[in-house]
Amino acid sequence: MTDTPGITALRTRLEADLGGAARAWLDQAAAEAAAHGTRAEHQDQGPLPTWELRFAEAARRCGPEHADDARVLLLHAANATTDTLTRVYAQGAAAERRAVLHALPHLVPGPEAVPLVADALRTNDTRLVAAAVGPYAAAHLTPHDWRHAVLKCLFTGVPVDAVADLPGRARGDAELARMLGDYADERTAAGRTVPGDLHRALALTAPEPPSDPAAPSGPAAPSTGEE
Repeated sequence: MTDTPGITALRTRLEADLGGAARAWLDQAAAEAAAHGTRAEHQDQGPLPTWELRFAEAARRCGPEHADDARVLLLHAANATTDTLTRVYAQGAAAERRAVLHALPHLVPGPEAVPLVADALRTNDTRLVAAAVGPYAAAHLTPHDWRHAVLKCLFTGVPVDAVADLPGRARGDAELARMLGDYADERTAAGRTVPGDLHRALALTAPEPPSDPAAPSGPAAPSTGEE
């Protein structure tokens, strides 16, 4: 599968950070994933493809701090379909599910994987929630679901910086502004502090100021000296 700019950057970062043994393991695992490619989907009664076993052991082989990136590379090398991503997500631990969410913008061009995002947003695992509100959610969540994803971040303490394209999607969103205001009022009435991130998100909902009709639209015409 052709690398996207994001995958190329991820691969470059891993090559710089991993030691020799870890790089060799990842190269082998990626080759196994690529060889599997677009073969028939794994059936429940059969053995797991080798690359999926490697996917599960990435933290041990590459270190926990590099596991997400390594797993995204393996999913990309395998050209994982939405069905494969759904199966790996369902069978995986939280860390493996997080990697699937990070891989979505590289592998799924349409909204088919939105149910995985929705599932992650139903949890209270802050790392899963943060992964769920990445670029794939920004591109494919409906306005209703996206607004609730922003609120989920505030409920669980996930920084709103994790929400991909927050300024773009929030701008001029009066319904999001109303929801944020209601949440702030509820916390204030309960004697609880309003998180600073709420004020930041609320400020982003302001519409762009209209252009000044009195402002000149182009260079002024040169004066002829005539009245």
